[in-house]
Amino acid sequence: MVLVIFPKAWRGLLIWFVSVAVLTLVNPLAAQVVAEPEAYRGKPYRAPVPDTLTGATVLTTDVAHKVWKGGEVGFVDVLPRLPKPEKLPQGTVWRDKPRDSIPGSIWLPNVGYQTIPDVDADYFRRGLETITAGNKSNPVVIFCRADCWMSWNAAKRAIEYGYTDIYWYPEGTDGWNAAGYPLERVEPAERSE
Repeated sequence: MVLVIFPKAWRGLLIWFVSVAVLTLVNPLAAQVVAEPEAYRGKPYRAPVPDTLTGATVLTTDVAHKVWKGGEVGFVDVLPRLPKPEKLPQGTVWRDKPRDSIPGSIWLPNVGYQTIPDVDADYFRRGLETITAGNKSNPVVIFCRADCWMSWNAAKRAIEYGYTDIYWYPEGTDGWNAAGYPLERVEPAERSE
């Protein structure tokens, strides 16, 4: 056995290094199992999500890509969009943050919150009707970003609206992009209020 003695100045650094190494190898969050809640999930929306959604089929990135390539399933992006701040000083230029999404998808922002106003619920229903041609049995893939409860909430809401073939893609555009699949710039679907 060899005993290594480090100078006192290195001990703190060594302790830090060993701590980081151990935490990296044994990350309790990586093994965390998130239970599927009975109701919609609120803040924080960017947090680990469950592996399941009752009534929906959960897709991995590779399966979502195969479904997308088939071209017969509607894709719905539910990433929220920040509203233009009220009371901006006169002359202030407001630029919405651009959204790159899965090609061919429609973007229905702000429909994945825990509670949504009737106007957003109606907007979501109209978007779903458009993507399914009014047939609630037509398949729909709902997504956002990785670890985002917005897509889980929206998929759950679509099921409650009576849609019978809902696919939830929890890795969203983050997983899609990481796999090297294409993204395209999208604009929110038109609101006809």
